[in-house]
Amino acid sequence: MCDSAVRLTGTRSVPSFIAGSLLTLTFMSLVSASVTGAQGGRTDPFPVQKAAPAVIFLEKSGSESELRRQLRAKNRVSELGFSSSVTPFSVARAGSFGFVPPKLLGMALITRSPDIPLELVSPTSNAFEIHKLADGTGMLVGFVEAHLKPQLAPSQRPENVRFGVYSNRSEKASQIVAVPLATLMVDRMPTRLDPKEPGSGVLLNVDLQSRANRTPSQPRP
Repeated sequence: MCDSAVRLTGTRSVPSFIAGSLLTLTFMSLVSASVTGAQGGRTDPFPVQKAAPAVIFLEKSGSESELRRQLRAKNRVSELGFSSSVTPFSVARAGSFGFVPPKLLGMALITRSPDIPLELVSPTSNAFEIHKLADGTGMLVGFVEAHLKPQLAPSQRPENVRFGVYSNRSEKASQIVAVPLATLMVDRMPTRLDPKEPGSGVLLNVDLQSRANRTPSQPRP
């Protein structure tokens, strides 16, 4: 009787072992795929979108620091939280924000291919702020002239709009906005408002498309 019980137990353990092994292999493959994506297996900062996310405005006034704080609260983003000095956008946590120097942002938008390197703290006084929303959408934060606001609203926006985004608030550009990266086309690098001052405010001329556009543009001479 004991021998019979032992034989029955051994017979049943084989399929159980196989099933357990298959589950383990499946779990390991899923973890591996997840880690690969997080480590840069897919570093595409411009996800394909069926429709352009809306430009986000604030209906308030205030100092630059206060406006930035209020826009972060509206977009529900917080600091990156990474200890490393630079974090690629694709790896950055959803619902976070960081900063990118003007030159690196310009190259990223012109080529449409590099992953935007974000820093926890603004490396320069004219760095651009980038928000990664909860759904993974990338938003460029900057300041625009007040008269442009109606043109950027979804209900009044033409198919394409060309305008300037400033890195910092000024009397001329007093309205803070967050513009979807996936719909921006850039054909030239940002320019300093004061060429003799490296830390002066920067102007980035962009074309806001009605839909996400991934076709690279060529820099103008």
